[in-house]
Amino acid sequence: MELEKEINLLKERNKKVEADKAWETSKTRRLILALSTYFIVYYFLTLINSPDQHFVSLVPAGAYLLQQYSMPFLKKIWAQRFHKN
Repeated sequence: MELEKEINLLKERNKKVEADKAWETSKTRRLILALSTYFIVYYFLTLINSPDQHFVSLVPAGAYLLQQYSMPFLKKIWAQRFHKN
């Protein structure tokens, strides 16, 4: 009976871990963060009367997306070179 309870707890934990992993790697999350970055930077650039806020705000949002989409590639290289199982 105790073993069955532990197995069920592990299954529930695994479901949560899988959901967290799916969220962390989802394109929806990346898009939300990129758009949030854009609008926050745009807001602050507007406050300081910076010229071309629309375009300048694209730089950090674009950098975030570039970083996110290059990370799996860089992780693969790192794993091949430095992480020995």
